[in-house]
Amino acid sequence: MKRIEDYGLIGDSRSAALVSRDGSVEWLCFPRFDSAAVFAALLGDENHGHWTLAAADSTARVSRRYRTGTAVLETRFETRTGAATVIDFMAPVAGEPGSQLIRLVRGDEGEVDMRTTLRFRFDYGRLTPWLRRVEGGVIAVAGPDAVRLTSPVPLVNRDWTTCADFTVGAGERTPFALTWFPSHLKPPPERDPRRLLDLVDRAWRRWIGRSSYRGPWREAVERSLITLKLLTYQPTGGIVAAPTTSLPEEIGGARNWDYRYCWIRDATLTLYALLSSGYRREAESWRRWLLRAAAGSPQDLQIMYGLHGEPRLPESILDWLPGFADSRPVRVGNAAQQQLQLDVFGELTGVLHAARRFGMGADHDSWRLQQVILRHLEDVWREPDAGLWEVRGPQRHFVHSKVMAWYAFDRMVASARAFGLEGPVDHWCEVREAIRAEVCERGFDRRRGTFVQYYGATNVDAALLYIPIVGFLPPDDPRVLGTLAAVERELLEDGLVRRYSVHGDLDGLPGEEGAFLACSFWLCDVYRMCGREDDARALFERLLALSNDLGLLAEEYDPRAGRQLGNFPQAFSHVALINTAHGLTAPGRALAEHARADTAGGRA
Repeated sequence: MKRIEDYGLIGDSRSAALVSRDGSVEWLCFPRFDSAAVFAALLGDENHGHWTLAAADSTARVSRRYRTGTAVLETRFETRTGAATVIDFMAPVAGEPGSQLIRLVRGDEGEVDMRTTLRFRFDYGRLTPWLRRVEGGVIAVAGPDAVRLTSPVPLVNRDWTTCADFTVGAGERTPFALTWFPSHLKPPPERDPRRLLDLVDRAWRRWIGRSSYRGPWREAVERSLITLKLLTYQPTGGIVAAPTTSLPEEIGGARNWDYRYCWIRDATLTLYALLSSGYRREAESWRRWLLRAAAGSPQDLQIMYGLHGEPRLPESILDWLPGFADSRPVRVGNAAQQQLQLDVFGELTGVLHAARRFGMGADHDSWRLQQVILRHLEDVWREPDAGLWEVRGPQRHFVHSKVMAWYAFDRMVASARAFGLEGPVDHWCEVREAIRAEVCERGFDRRRGTFVQYYGATNVDAALLYIPIVGFLPPDDPRVLGTLAAVERELLEDGLVRRYSVHGDLDGLPGEEGAFLACSFWLCDVYRMCGREDDARALFERLLALSNDLGLLAEEYDPRAGRQLGNFPQAFSHVALINTAHGLTAPGRALAEHARADTAGGRA
């Protein structure tokens, strides 16, 4: 049975595909990340749609890699008669509302018999499209969607499956091009796949050449940056949390969510990852997306939005899909968009302050928006919420949520003082101190010497690691050190950090989950801030070793089974990797140092 880490990612900053080690495309949503899948075998089996392109010899030796500095995936097949490489990449259709998946078979040595098999199954494997032959290929149509497959190889349609057998010799290239287009329009003009490969390869190399990271983990950081670029929806600048839905946080469990949307929660860390790495244009696009999504009444601010800032993301279950490794249910949409999470107010003000700090300009409209948000936050910060982890159990007074409310006021004070912006700064300081006083009084367990997950709780939460990162308290404060010790004692498993204890009614869900990779990177950050440099580097190296052979990370990791869990690849994990690498290489670029440098918070 395949594992989550058995897949590679290709994309065109509009959509993305997951390709397995054996050359099978088993997840592809056309034409957007959040569109219905054309190939959905990832969440079922071959009958739910896939495109396999591999050596006919099932005993062939298989290896794979990305071309250096690109998102072009190469899968090499070595047989007794020769060797061939399948080159996979995606490209947008110029001037058209479409997208293309290109697969080129290159003969490397001798001759290799190849086989391709496609099962088009639209609407997440539910619909079998109508197939018709056209010159040089086939067109599949179902409702509003159509795809055209072209190749010089003769294609055979049999039992609603498209297949072909062919041989490739050394020096030969055999192309396949799959193009999506609206079914009511004519298909776009064909383009030479070999020329497209050269264009895409050069474009990726130019893009990664802008990276400013020069530390010891350059390969891992650059792969994470490329992954982040792949998860960016180019038309709007929004960044999806992952290109997949319902990859399980526990094999066989029900903790399966749709992550093909854009989270406000990720805003500040993502901006720091982009700006500290030299990607100002992408950071500006992300900031503009945030401002558009957040426009309107602060009472309506959500924790997540669609690719264009759509507020409605209704959640439903696709009951015809058995799920990855029989992990049900398969969900599309995300009901957590309706939750109250106080931390998003801190994230939004934090990202706009960071933008000013990096010289991206202080626009008047964003400052007015922040002031309106702060007036609303002053009214609601005392309310319970669903917390950072979007629990579906009872709302509580989560300590991290209150800390991020403090952060919102602290960033406003810092912006006003650093950039001469007008506002009731003294009043903001009073509210900020009131929040911190309450958190230190009600969220700290004096007997155990640690902050707790929520007021009155006895357990801790990995999100408490944010306390020194955002400057709420200094890293050498005894309460921070006590919380760090409690996180190590209660949440570490095999050196990796779990988010919180899933036992009880906290999140309203059965079952377990893996260690959360972003939280493990935060522990690296806190180790470094507390002077435990050796521990920070050792843990960072351990986390890098959890990447798959292509350098990709999911959301979680199961230390007992030694496998990745959750949606894949995960932007939050790769953003955390980038930021931690910068912190270990050049601490002055880290969020924690910036927060401490310009906060007026001090000690409490």
